[in-house]
Amino acid sequence: MLRALVCAYSEVGYRCLRVLLDAGVEVPLVFTHADAPDEQRWFASVAELARARAVAVCTEDPHAPPWPGRIAALAPHYLFCFYYRALLGPGLLASARWGALNMHGSLLPRYRGRAPVNWAILQGESQTGATLHYMVQRPDAGAIVAQEAVPIGIDDTALDVSLAVAGAAARLLGRCLPQLAAGPPAATPMDLEHGSYFGGRRPEDGRIDFTWPALRVHNLIRAVAPPFPGAFAELGGGTRLRFAGSRWRGEPARHAALAPCLYAERGTLFVDCRDGVRLELTGASLGGEWLDAARLERLSAAPLCLDPSVLQGNSDDEEVADSRG
Repeated sequence: MLRALVCAYSEVGYRCLRVLLDAGVEVPLVFTHADAPDEQRWFASVAELARARAVAVCTEDPHAPPWPGRIAALAPHYLFCFYYRALLGPGLLASARWGALNMHGSLLPRYRGRAPVNWAILQGESQTGATLHYMVQRPDAGAIVAQEAVPIGIDDTALDVSLAVAGAAARLLGRCLPQLAAGPPAATPMDLEHGSYFGGRRPEDGRIDFTWPALRVHNLIRAVAPPFPGAFAELGGGTRLRFAGSRWRGEPARHAALAPCLYAERGTLFVDCRDGVRLELTGASLGGEWLDAARLERLSAAPLCLDPSVLQGNSDDEEVADSRG
């Protein structure tokens, strides 16, 4: 029977672990992470799945004693890493008889590193995917076993694409299992010169600069839309305007002379961007309170100015109303 040690978290971790267990792979131990109290969990729990299937669960560092010795004693055929958030050292990678394999959420070698789905959307990509590859000391750099592509629609959010990537990862692993059961799978060396690497993202990286063209603004909004931290802009008096989502229409701005600006039209919120294109907003909040077309119209009939050169000149005690164009 195939035996595997699994390090996993998030939706990809949950779905790939389920594939292994459903296929009858022996998984004696799963390393995962305790959920962070300040993170909005949108994904299924690896720990809950493992416990429900009578698999031992550990949230400790697998490099710390006594775990390296216990892992070696298990003599797994494979060590699988499915969205585990910590790098694994050479000792752990070498503990698997047939190899250590990682499932990454992009079409490697593109978007190596952290937050690959968010970065792919932010960069305006029309597809991403899932890649099963060997693990080496350099992150996301080992030879590729198999891949499955996932399309990215013009209005897809990071949640939409993350769930699609998780589905692709599970299908990919399932297709590879017969090959894996026969021994170490053949793989194609990764051409890192034709790839890219991106680091992690912080909530502050959601700040919108409204000197950007509409498509770049749209890509940032959907790349960090809830349940991720979200995109935002600062208005007068330090009031924060948050964007929950946007829709690409490719329509010309209605208030080009005032752009960038926010306004309501026929019950819908729009942003006119500096390049003369407008975005439809599917959700927003102002100062922590939900903002819809009716509320914006009550605040002012005039478009709300989003020009950073104007807003930066406002004093700290200015009201939001004073920043309207």
